[in-house]
Parts: sequence; structure tokens; C-alpha cells
Amino acid sequence: MDLEFQKNKDEGELLVSKLNRIKEIIALGGGQKRIDKQHAKGKLTARERIDYLFDDAPAFEIGHLAGYEMYPNEGGCPAGGVIVKIGYVSGIQCIVVANDATVKAGAWFPITGKKNLRAQEISIENKLPIIYLVDSAGVYLPMQDEIFPDKEHFGRIFRNNAVMSSMGISQIAAVMGSCVAGGAYLPIMSDEALIVKDTGSIFLAGPYLVKAAIGEDVDKETLGGAATHSQISGVTDYMMEDDKSCLDKIKDIMDKLSITDPVQYERKTSKKPALPIKDILGYLPESRKKPYDSRKILECLVDADSLVYYKEEYGKTIHCAYARLDGWPVGIVINNREIVKTSKREMQVGGVIYSDSADKATRFILNCNQKNIPLLFFHDVTGFMVGTRSEHGGIIKDGAKMVNAVANSTVPKFSIVIGNSYGAGNYAMCGKAYDPRLIVAWPSAKIAVMGGSQAAKVLAQIQLSSAKKKGEIVSKEEEEALIKTIEERYNAQTTPYYAASRLWVDEIIDPRSTREILSEALKMCSRAPIKPFNPGVIQT
Repeated sequence: MDLEFQKNKDEGELLVSKLNRIKEIIALGGGQKRIDKQHAKGKLTARERIDYLFDDAPAFEIGHLAGYEMYPNEGGCPAGGVIVKIGYVSGIQCIVVANDATVKAGAWFPITGKKNLRAQEISIENKLPIIYLVDSAGVYLPMQDEIFPDKEHFGRIFRNNAVMSSMGISQIAAVMGSCVAGGAYLPIMSDEALIVKDTGSIFLAGPYLVKAAIGEDVDKETLGGAATHSQISGVTDYMMEDDKSCLDKIKDIMDKLSITDPVQYERKTSKKPALPIKDILGYLPESRKKPYDSRKILECLVDADSLVYYKEEYGKTIHCAYARLDGWPVGIVINNREIVKTSKREMQVGGVIYSDSADKATRFILNCNQKNIPLLFFHDVTGFMVGTRSEHGGIIKDGAKMVNAVANSTVPKFSIVIGNSYGAGNYAMCGKAYDPRLIVAWPSAKIAVMGGSQAAKVLAQIQLSSAKKKGEIVSKEEEEALIKTIEERYNAQTTPYYAASRLWVDEIIDPRSTREILSEALKMCSRAPIKPFNPGVIQT
């Protein structure tokens, strides 16, 4: 191993170590004292419930960093106050949504609603059964205007319950704590509802609100406890003694599901990658400005001897390839960050999408849709090429073709942000706005309209121009200080943590887990029907 490779690997391991430390803190939810309080009530925590429920099989968390550093004035909202994981229950792949009652009693912050909707979106797209483990005090009232009334707010959850039911997607709800107000509709809108004695309760209005509204004095158990809803109202289907017996019953129910949809993709025998997955960190430079061979990244991920490069000598700032990943068929679009030479140009730096690269990628994406092959997009892109030559050559037209092909693709799409994901390059490489089934980022990722230094110079020039118009004199030192301030603020908003906290990406992952996660994601989507492909009008 050369010195540069080892330096890259060391830097990558440091980034992963930082990620793991942050995730460990987030996993404590509201803190050890609140966990102990939960246990004292005879309740498991949200994470303990999921761990008990899942089989001993691969599982993947969505939105672990949701809400990270977003609500300092509210005391924080670790993991968005709700845990979402994809795994297996009784051998069936499913998605589980569990309110974390150690975080503000499981109350819904704006990011909580966004994360729940993302879980349902994944369920809908992939026809994945969904299990709700309910333990929530309802909407976080100080922020009700940001979570209650709009289209993508709290009420969309129950709209989705109804739509998912009509699609035949299995939904199971277990009330293992509070389930109040609008949230009380979720159990009855699911296929089957369970409730735990003594700790579970469901009501539109709690005892205090009932007293204030109609003057009635009633205790919580009589109003909406397990016995009430299992023996009188009929809202719930199963009354369980404790958390574990409730989770065991869910396992029994899942065991009786009949999943008969035909598999859409032929999986062949898996082969190990040509390069060890543990070495993948060594192939990505610690500096985002350094060139590297992105094909090495692929050789750490896909099955050995399966890569077939499309138009390899054309449009060299993007690599397109057919391959197998753990036996699954995939089409890959990855930005090339090498310094390459072509007959048209003496030299061009990778990471920029040129007209020929966009043209190649568009044709490849169309081919994958024609052949019913899932698409993987690996981002390390600074955007489309600018300047007179590019504009005269029709870069906007060629970029539009690629964006069109991505937007209208009906095969499953997955995005992995390994480095930069800037500007329209983010769109063309299937950013969050283009409906990837899953979008994850490596700790080295950066997502923004443009790089920090470029943005700082542009924004500073605007401010300096305004100052000059007013007759103000700005010294060289003041100009440099302004650029530095803007760049620091801008760079803070380009980190993968900033993106993950707002669910622009589903998760930040250890690069060495990329192959396993993608394999599970491909399995997740393998039963969902594919819609007919119609790319619309594409200019030539």
C-alpha cells in the first residue's frame, strides 16, 4: 500500500469514528435517566423494542441523525423522536416505526412528521409491510403550526394509512404507551391493533381535556385503557400483558402473512468483489480537490468480473456500467474524478458533467429502464460545465436530457453521496428531489448549490458591490474577513450531518457497509411492480 492510500484510509477511519460517536450519543435518546424511568414502568425503550422484534438478520436504520442540532432551544430532538428501521420479522422484510418516549414523551416535532412520512413513502414504494410501535404524547404543542395543518404534516400520516390499506400493504400498530388526539386514528386505520395493559392508552382527549371540555371526571384507564378498548369500544384487537408479549404477538401475526408477489429481478449467485471492501476508504482522497479513480470504488462493491462499462471512451467525466451487486443486477452511474485527456480537449478535470457525459448517462439510464435494471448513482460532482464554449455547445439542453431521464425513470433508483453533490449535478445524479428509493451519504459527503469558497466569493461580491454603491469604503482586510465569515457559515451547511438532520439523505453510513446496505435495499424493492417507462420529450 502506498503512502497516499494509507493517508486516505486513516482520514476515512477518523470520519467514521466521529460518526459512530455521534450515533452512540443519539441512541441514548432523552438520556439515561429517562431510559431508567421507562424501565421502571415496565416498558422497553423504542430501540429495545425493535431489537427484540427483529430476527437475527441484516437491519438498516433510517434517519438516525434526523433532528441533529436542529432544536437547541427545545432541548434537542435525538433521532427526530422516532426510530425507523428496515429489517426482518418472522423472516419477512418490513419497516418498523417506533416512537421514542424518552424524547419529550414521544411528542411530534416537525422533523418527526417528516421522518414518519419518509418511512411510509419507503413502505409504499416497495410494498413493504410496516409496523408502528406507538408511544407518543402527540403533537409538540409549542411548534404545532409547523407540524399540524399542511399537506406534508401530521394529518398526511393517516391519509397514507388509508392509501396503503387500499394498496394491500400490511400495517400493524401496537399501542405500548400514550396514543392521543389525532394519533389515536393510527391503530384503527391499521390492519390490526394491539395494546399493552396498564401502559397503553388511546383517546382523542385525555382526562384533563375532557374535564375542561365537558366537565366529566374520568381516569385514564376508564377513558381509554387496554380493557376499555379491547372489551368495550373494540378499537384494539389484542390486549397484551407487557411489551415482550405484545412484540411476540406481532411476530406471530407476521409469520402468517402471505407474500406472493413475483420477484421482479433475477438474483444470481453472489461473488466477492475484486477488491476488499475494507480497503474502500483508501481509494477516496481526504481532500475533495484531489483526483482519483472512482472505478476502484466500484471494484470494492460489485461482484468480481461483473463490470461492463458503457461507452467507456466517450463522455469520460461520468462512468456508466452494468454489474452485479451481491448477485443483483444493477446499472451504475458514477462521477469520474480522474484528470483525463480526450481528442477534443487537452485536459479536463473530473467531477464536472460535460455535454458528452450527460448525453452518455442519459442513454444509459434509458437503457436500464428498457432492460428493467435498478440504477445506482454515486455522487462526487461539482455540477455541469459552465462558460461560453459549454453554453454554445448546448450544456443546458444536454443537462435537461439527463435530468428528464432520471426524473422519469421507473426502475428503482438509489443514491450514494460519496463526495461533492453540488448544484444541478445533485439533480442529474438523482438527489432527494428525484425519488431515490434510498439515499445515503458517506461521512465525506458535501451537499450544496456550490462549494463553500465559490459561494463565499459570490455572496461577498454582492455585499461589497452594495457597499460601494452607498459610497462605503471596504478595506482588503475587511473584504477577506467577510469572505471567511461567509465561507465558514456556508461550509457548516454543506456537511453530511446538516443534510442528514433534515432528511435530505436517509442516513450517513460507514462506506464499508455500502455493499451490504445496497444488497438489502435491492431485496427490499425486488417485489414492487414497475410502472411503464415514458421519458416524455427529450431534445436531441
